[in-house]
Amino acid sequence: MILHVLRALFVLLMAAVGWTYIKDEDVPYGPNNWLAVAIALVIGVFLICLDILAPRKKLSLFSGTFFGLLVGIIIAYALSFVTPLAVDQYQAWSGELWERSKADALVRYVNLLMGVVTCYLSISFILQTKDDFRFIVPYVEFSKQTKGARPILLDTSVLIDGRIGDIAQTGILESQLVVPRFILHELQGIADSADKLKRNRGRRGLDTLQQLQANPRLDLIHYDSSGREDISTGPPDEQLMRLAKDLNGRVLTNDFNLNKVAQLRGVDVININDLANAMKPVAMPGEKMRVRLLKAGAEPGQGVGYLDDGTMVVVEQGRNHLNEEVEFTVTSALQTSAGRMIFGRLGGNSPDPAPRRRTRTDAPSV
Repeated sequence: MILHVLRALFVLLMAAVGWTYIKDEDVPYGPNNWLAVAIALVIGVFLICLDILAPRKKLSLFSGTFFGLLVGIIIAYALSFVTPLAVDQYQAWSGELWERSKADALVRYVNLLMGVVTCYLSISFILQTKDDFRFIVPYVEFSKQTKGARPILLDTSVLIDGRIGDIAQTGILESQLVVPRFILHELQGIADSADKLKRNRGRRGLDTLQQLQANPRLDLIHYDSSGREDISTGPPDEQLMRLAKDLNGRVLTNDFNLNKVAQLRGVDVININDLANAMKPVAMPGEKMRVRLLKAGAEPGQGVGYLDDGTMVVVEQGRNHLNEEVEFTVTSALQTSAGRMIFGRLGGNSPDPAPRRRTRTDAPSV
């Protein structure tokens, strides 16, 4: 919308430049020369056509506009010193000798024309630049090389997992966290799902995002790539890979498949499950926990449930308590790159002792 308004104002300004030339009584070819308006409009329409056909990018809107306007004015000021020389050379080449007032009128017309053109091109170029990650001081770095810590892009799975909120509270994250708009839309779609389990997971992800936004230690931004045709097409995981490569960032996830695909694509990934695997397990043997059993396990008598963060729990002797919330005692925990599994026994009962085999000394005396 902003670009459409900018283009409309550009056409009006080009027409205004031509009109000022018409109203000037000292123009070289006499007043009421409508050819000046036609030339200005043709140049304006031609530049807009080139602008529309160019790949469109986005940068911080207002700061990019002011910066582009400043650059355009500086360029136009520099070119204004060349215009009188060009007019004098044209007179010498054509053999026409104009009065000084007429030559000055032509110089003013050309300078206005160049000023509008350079300002428009500068603003449009910055608004559509591909190096659009610098939000604090935009467009200072013209290359994609970033200084300091690289940005971290959050995946849907890591927001649903929720552990990123606890990690951020420790203050260990110094990089800028980026939540793309398509990830937020995917999370909203999960939260609006008709399936109760998916709906709860989606709402948990939204709560995690709200927790991250409320953390004063974090630099969290929402990145909108809807205007970038080279990124905003395809599945969310594919868009995330392309955006990470474009921003030279890293992807934070706990999706095992996405982790493998990112490694094949040459994108750096931080897997929370790998991070947890390098630490002590959260669930210690002997600890009591509660879970709602949802389905039967692979082995006889097992019941399977899931914690709020999606951790799979296998409870022995829990098959008869499906769709019930039970208390169990943790017996072991398994942590892999694909996720975490907790094994437990219902109620903390110890296994039944094996029957003692009767020996000769156990035989009754006669």
